Amino acid sequence: MAKGADKVVLIGEAAAALREDFLHWQCRLRQMAMREGGGRPSAGMRPLIFSRDDQQLAGATVVLLHKAETEDSTAFFRHQVLKTQDPVERWEKATEHMAAGYFQRYRDFDDTLTALFGPASPLVDQLLNHGKINLEFAELSQRFRLLCKVTELSEHDLLYQSTYWHNRMFNPNIPAGVRILSFAPDWGRSEGASGFEEEE
Repeated sequence: MAKGADKVVLIGEAAAALREDFLHWQCRLRQMAMREGGGRPSAGMRPLIFSRDDQQLAGATVVLLHKAETEDSTAFFRHQVLKTQDPVERWEKATEHMAAGYFQRYRDFDDTLTALFGPASPLVDQLLNHGKINLEFAELSQRFRLLCKVTELSEHDLLYQSTYWHNRMFNPNIPAGVRILSFAPDWGRSEGASGFEEEE
């Protein structure tokens, strides 16, 4: 995939089609991870992060995909976390829930991605200072490079809450003071390699 993809501008239907292709692909990967990988993030769920001048800022970073209406899923995650102190039971409930119909309809999802970072992570301020970065995804012979605006979410933000409780489902040892960033793609200045055959 060519670097500097944000210099190419997609308009109208092309940008909308790229967004749809990406969400469809991400939902498929995440459903497979829940059904076949025990909920562990696969490569396509962990993009590399690059600056706009193609300097790599971070290695594989887990990002989350959220329903456009987050309240129900956040309530489910929070309920499961508070219901039991057994991390294995939480993990099993999370994968069971998300392996079923959760990722079935990709049009139910928003295109803003999020990631959780430790309270002392120097990467957070570095990414915020850049303002816009590229997330580079690759798996199943698919490639996407998304130019994204980086924003730090407040604790009261719906996406913050969704991200926090989702992560608590899979990781009981999240420290206090975590920071959560959102990545909002500019589809007109992103790109994807489509038309590849899926691996069996």
